[in-house]
Amino acid sequence: MSLPSDTSDLSRRGLLQRAAIAGLVVSPAGGLLAGCATAGGENEEAERGKKSAKNPLGVKEDAPLEVVIFNGGFTDKYATDIHEPLYEKAFPKAKIKHSKTEEIAKALQSRFVSGSPPDVVNNSGANQMDPGKLVSEGQLLDLTELFDAPSVDDPKVKVRDTLIPGTIESGAFDGKPYQLNYAFTVFGIWYSQSLFDKHSWEYPQTWDDMVALCKEIKKAGIAPWTYQGKHPRYMNWPLLSMATKQAGPDILVKLDNLEPGAWEQEAILEAATRLYELKKQGFILKGTEGMDHVQAQTAWTEGKAAFVPCGSWLENEQKDTTPEGFEMTVAPEPLLSNDSALPYEGIRATAGEPFLVPTKAKNAAGGLEYLRRMLSKEGASGFSEMVSSLTAVQGAADGLELSPGLSSAAGVLKAAGENVFNWMYPTWYKTMENPAIDAATGDLLANRIKPAEWVKRCEKAAKDIRDDDSVTKFKR
Repeated sequence: MSLPSDTSDLSRRGLLQRAAIAGLVVSPAGGLLAGCATAGGENEEAERGKKSAKNPLGVKEDAPLEVVIFNGGFTDKYATDIHEPLYEKAFPKAKIKHSKTEEIAKALQSRFVSGSPPDVVNNSGANQMDPGKLVSEGQLLDLTELFDAPSVDDPKVKVRDTLIPGTIESGAFDGKPYQLNYAFTVFGIWYSQSLFDKHSWEYPQTWDDMVALCKEIKKAGIAPWTYQGKHPRYMNWPLLSMATKQAGPDILVKLDNLEPGAWEQEAILEAATRLYELKKQGFILKGTEGMDHVQAQTAWTEGKAAFVPCGSWLENEQKDTTPEGFEMTVAPEPLLSNDSALPYEGIRATAGEPFLVPTKAKNAAGGLEYLRRMLSKEGASGFSEMVSSLTAVQGAADGLELSPGLSSAAGVLKAAGENVFNWMYPTWYKTMENPAIDAATGDLLANRIKPAEWVKRCEKAAKDIRDDDSVTKFKR
């Protein structure tokens, strides 16, 4: 899933990730990629206690801990019902202040500026704080101390060696880890297997077959596609995935490294053209453009549309609207052509759902310890069982009865083999994606602009970041 700041081979990393995820579902996987730099930047005024075998991070036992959770697809119950009780059990004298919000930046930006941030932040959602900017401003604690600490389950094993390969690198900026990406997410196109069985439809492996199937779906009185209209970045995911499978993962390195002309690559234009044609062909559910993510996804679970793009948090996010027997299923994006660089099974997958410990946190040691408890088998398996998502902890889902969507995601990732990929520019350069590229994609899908104009606008968004000396640049 995620990528270090060098130019290491993505296919090799995909192999390691695939092996690790297979271990989550079947058996424990092997070791982790090489470690990161030494920790630093700790708040000298943060409360610290004496380090010991039971308290390796030196948490002051009665120091309050403040936790802020993004209230999105996973809600915040995993924190209140699993992770916070684990921390309280270890430090019963500590009082936890818990809060949730759907707008992280709006709730916390001013607190970071004033130097009074919480101790742990789940920095997720459309209104997340810009992690690249926070890193460049020295606002985030280097998490190396956490990853080098002994694990909760086996003090002889470091935390870093309990994680799926690539996890630490997914939260790294120029080689130093500043965020913990906790959930292991598979991205793809989702459909109802029971609906497909009812109509004897088969999921298409090429775009030509997708178009042919969409015509059949439309004849059945169902809209072939919907998407999270107010958040068009959800459609950037299949677009870039199809382009990557067509031309190979090197195109993503060019995007992430802000290379001139990266968005003008032929495969990207071709993928944009295919999605542009969805509306022209009448394949998108009426009203989709004005829907938020929940509205669009609910229309899908209600059977109004056959396909929706999303990550594997979808099952938990829509659990209250999904009818019994729906058989939520995810599949890789279709190939643009039969001469693609990667096979149909290629998939985007990455560690996501970032957690941060601010440099100026009053209880930074407690923040690190909270993350260590999250990365225990009990913390990770409880999360998976509650929210139907795999985590970055190896073997944490062993023995769990997986839900249909989660089982499907695990199967897709296993089938992908070494052909797993991801991109980093939305994490490194938040304003490049939102609003610039997101707005362009919204206009493309609504047919207000043509694919060539979309490419031009994306290229300009990258150039604006590249030419802005105030923005710290990252490479891989």
